[in-house]
Amino acid sequence: MRVLELASEAVPFAKTGGLADVAGALPEALARLGCQATLVIPAYREALASGLPIESAEMAFEVPIGTRRPVARILRCTPPGGRVDVILIANDDLFDRPTLYGGARDYPDNAERYIFFSRAALEWASRQQRPFDLVHCHDWQTGLVPAYQKLLHASSPALAGARTVMTIHNMAYQGLFWHWDMLLTGLDWKYFNWQQMEFYNQLNLLKTGLVFADAISTVSPTYAREIQRAPGGCGLEGVLAARSDVLSGIVNGIDTETWNPASDRHIPRHYGEQDFDDGKYAARVALAARLGHAAPDARPLVAFVGRLVGQKGVELIIEVLGRMAGAGRAHFMILGSGEAAYEQELQRLAASFPGTVDVVIGYDEGLAHLVQAAADITLVPSLFEPCGLTQLYAQRYGSIPLVRATGGLVDTVVDTTPETLHDASASGFVFEGFAASALEHALERALALHANRPAWQGLVRHVMRLDCSWAASARDYLRLFERTLAAPPAPVV
Repeated sequence: MRVLELASEAVPFAKTGGLADVAGALPEALARLGCQATLVIPAYREALASGLPIESAEMAFEVPIGTRRPVARILRCTPPGGRVDVILIANDDLFDRPTLYGGARDYPDNAERYIFFSRAALEWASRQQRPFDLVHCHDWQTGLVPAYQKLLHASSPALAGARTVMTIHNMAYQGLFWHWDMLLTGLDWKYFNWQQMEFYNQLNLLKTGLVFADAISTVSPTYAREIQRAPGGCGLEGVLAARSDVLSGIVNGIDTETWNPASDRHIPRHYGEQDFDDGKYAARVALAARLGHAAPDARPLVAFVGRLVGQKGVELIIEVLGRMAGAGRAHFMILGSGEAAYEQELQRLAASFPGTVDVVIGYDEGLAHLVQAAADITLVPSLFEPCGLTQLYAQRYGSIPLVRATGGLVDTVVDTTPETLHDASASGFVFEGFAASALEHALERALALHANRPAWQGLVRHVMRLDCSWAASARDYLRLFERTLAAPPAPVV
């Protein structure tokens, strides 16, 4: 099977979030299953500065964007040891910028940037000698691709017979733009209607992909159900419910080579399920030194690593810290950046409870690995979470995830109870309501079990043995692709 993967970011080239981890790992996992996968991404400044062996493909062409015709230059890279060819779409005016999407505010021309990327990616694909069987699109930035494949490339030898799959990584981000940006797409105004591309008089790129794609997937089975009703669908629940027959959920995997305590270059001592106590203690020593403490704390380390935004349940963490830090039962570590109000309140708590609450504002990949290795408990109290990777990283490093019952967190964490401990299915702690009291109660349960060292050690060994690699997820994607290829294409309404 010949698969074209289109994404706006991918490791190791450029990253702002979990989408990049998926787009970087899934094509490689598909290649190991026998697919011929090609990944196409924009040639951002960050990608070109990555140090990877990127070279010119000696191809360039104009891409019509409204009345303009910017030039796409094609670059190529095969990362060392990789099985996947990566094509980078270059245009310095659109992609040579300090950040991928903008800073505190999105770039005002993001519609133009990703219309250009989508059209250029398919134009490159149409010029290939061998046809593609399937085009896999990730998130709103590629939402126009299914429409372009059906409407502009219906006679292209390389693309006419292909099927399209649209994968939603987060319904909260839909690519909503001014309705006059429809002129930039090159598509007929007749498609700007409530059934296809229009959403409350705005151009909605994600909706376009959901309507025109032959199949839709999202990043966990539970999230696939949640987005078919309000508020999970963020206004598009009707579109998704109408296409429920081609909607499925596949849990993400993680890169188990990068996230591997047995070989991680970011931690001071490698460890596995049999010697995790020694490995975690070494990580605690290194983390204490990094934070300016004379020695590691003997109390359980409860950590949060992620964006400091409302979706991640930071308000619950702040309230629980205010209530629990003074009791001295645990040490708390927060690593992340986001909304200024959350950053300031967390820094205030750190100042109020020195030696008990540590806060590092920003993101440091090496420190994130070290924190997971050192932690006993990792908090993921999200308001909603399409899949979540933090809980999978935590399990890999023997840090027990404590999560709220939503989205992919439900699909990857089994609550620890006497029954699940007995049948060896427990893999973390789960709470239901989005309330600080519910989080606090779950944390109290986790700390109580931590005091029972044999039971805690058994739980840690179990979660470290869980298979959270991309192998199983890639097999599910391959089955989805095969079903999509066997079915007739979605009609153009």
